[in-house]
Amino acid sequence: MSSSAVRDRHHVVEIGPEDGPVVMLAHGFGCDQNMWRLVVPELAQRFRVVLFDHVGSGRSDLSAWQEERYSSLDGYADDVLEICRELDLREVVLVGHSVSAMIGVLAANREPDRFAKLVLLTPSPCYIDDDGYRGGFSREDIHELLESLDSNYLGWSAAMAPVIMGNPERPELGAELTNSFCATDPRIARVFAHTTFLSDNRADLAEVTVPTLILECADDAIAPPEVGAYVHAEIPDSQLLTLAATGHCPQLSAPEATSAAIASFVTASR
Repeated sequence: MSSSAVRDRHHVVEIGPEDGPVVMLAHGFGCDQNMWRLVVPELAQRFRVVLFDHVGSGRSDLSAWQEERYSSLDGYADDVLEICRELDLREVVLVGHSVSAMIGVLAANREPDRFAKLVLLTPSPCYIDDDGYRGGFSREDIHELLESLDSNYLGWSAAMAPVIMGNPERPELGAELTNSFCATDPRIARVFAHTTFLSDNRADLAEVTVPTLILECADDAIAPPEVGAYVHAEIPDSQLLTLAATGHCPQLSAPEATSAAIASFVTASR
């Protein structure tokens, strides 16, 4: 696939100095690259910021979506690597939000020489509680969530997006996430949701060899503090920073703190 085809498939956008460090921003479930808009202006002053939409999201080429490929996070990790290869991106700092944090882990584990650092923004390697592990949800919770999504995606979006976003005193944020969810093709969203909430990437964390920053929020209904602590403990030599922010999307609710933390980590020596 040619570089232009890859750009079109993922609606790749590049902003900032061409010779700056590469910061690649990967959005989470039900979102698109527009979710980064409040942190991009600050980052693009110093870094070459690469934005893209996962296939099935935003302005990506929906005809490229295949259920078999995207029923696993491996398909998304393959896409990240393909974008990097086709655009000849090297020494990449990949910032992965929510499920894209684990997509970033998979990509970096496959081609560690391609990446300089990882920033995992509100990550979770497994959403389901297990013996000695708290993911935040029981298996019954997740199955009920997915059954509700399967039966009435728009209703599920309206109910869940404000919970995911948090910050009830700022209802416009929850409304934005609801609209983003509702703009996603329901069939694609159902598959991505099952892929996201049933994934278990705990075993992949110990394989990470690139410097990693874990950014969590002080209050996050989707990724509680125990999850951030677990990811930090499992990734060798990682750093954990708790933002004074609430909700699962600090790039919208606390963009200044989020962009500052990313920028500081990018420019820090290894």
